[in-house]
Amino acid sequence: MKNLKWLGLVVAVVVAPVLWASGSGNAEAGKTVYDKKCASCHAKDGAGNPAIAKAMKVELRHLGSKEVQAKSDADLKKDTVEGIGKMKGIKLSDTEIADAIAYMRTLKQK
Repeated sequence: MKNLKWLGLVVAVVVAPVLWASGSGNAEAGKTVYDKKCASCHAKDGAGNPAIAKAMKVELRHLGSKEVQAKSDADLKKDTVEGIGKMKGIKLSDTEIADAIAYMRTLKQK
C-alpha cells in the first residue's frame, strides 16, 4: 500500500506535467482560434495565402509540411508568440496557443 502512494506521487509530479505539455490542446477549439487569428495569412488549409506571401516576399511553408510538423509544440508556441522571419508575434492565451497547435497538428500532410 505504501508503494502505491509513491506511485501516485510520481504520476502526479512527473508524468502528468509531461502529458499536459505534449498534446494538451483541443483541436476543435483550436480551429476556431486558427480561423480567427491565423487563416488570413496561412489559409484555411494551412497552405499559405499566396497574396500575403507575394506581398511580404516570403515563402509560406504549408503548416502540415514535414518541416513544420517536426517542430516541437514549444517551438511552435515560441514562433507564434514571438514571431518568426517577417511574421509578427500573435497575442494569445496559453490555452488558445495549445488549442491552435493541436488543430495545426491535424493539418499534417501524408
